[in-house]
Amino acid sequence: MKRLILTGILALATGISCLMAQQPPAAPAKPAAKGPTPKSQAEVQVLNEMFTAANAGNQDGVIKASEDLQSKFADSDFKETALTLEAQAYKQKGDNVKAQIYGERVLEINPNSFQITLMLGEILAMTTRENDLDKEEKLTKADKYLNHTIDSLKTAPKPNPNLPDAQWEDAKKLLTAEAHNGLGLIGLDRKKYDVAISEFKMAIDGDPQATYSVRLASAYQQAGKNQEAIEICDKLLADPQLHPQIKSVAQSVKAAASKK
Repeated sequence: MKRLILTGILALATGISCLMAQQPPAAPAKPAAKGPTPKSQAEVQVLNEMFTAANAGNQDGVIKASEDLQSKFADSDFKETALTLEAQAYKQKGDNVKAQIYGERVLEINPNSFQITLMLGEILAMTTRENDLDKEEKLTKADKYLNHTIDSLKTAPKPNPNLPDAQWEDAKKLLTAEAHNGLGLIGLDRKKYDVAISEFKMAIDGDPQATYSVRLASAYQQAGKNQEAIEICDKLLADPQLHPQIKSVAQSVKAAASKK
């Protein structure tokens, strides 16, 4: 769901609905409003291919179109957008190395890209392992990215003036919750369970989804607060539609908490 939210926000930010129908002007003219503008029909075509591939979930198509845009239209106003979509496409393909490479290229253009700081923070939080020699370096970087995401979202303007205020506020709330979830994972990695518990609670406040709740239960269990962990697991397990993977984790956490 969060990936769909990010994609939707990005589409709004680039004015995709207008771009799809856009034709280049017959002669140079001053733009009526500020914003990224394609400079030729050829650029419009490549942009349409990129956005169409993104909407269809065609990650290889996104990557190809993004590379075409960067190689053929070096002065494109949509370079940040192309790099963002390409970074996210690589992440969805499971290539976290390239996702980070292209994400860093986005931040060279726009250090306040909350889509990218969130993505990079999550990658590091979820892939850092206990025995990594650079574990703390990675977690510190992830912590910085995720806190920057939260700070950026507080003052981030609407990506499109036509987006209703309520929808934008809801989107920011969900994205902020996702960042707190990442910070909770960092707390678990560092065995700072009180921090993890606090962060997962904030994530649930913003987006009460089962994934965040089962992670909160795990943090409680690892902190030795077994009754709290069991209560959360019991509530989750009472849902007949609970995702099988979350159900398995909840059962494991409850079993571990019940032994003590």
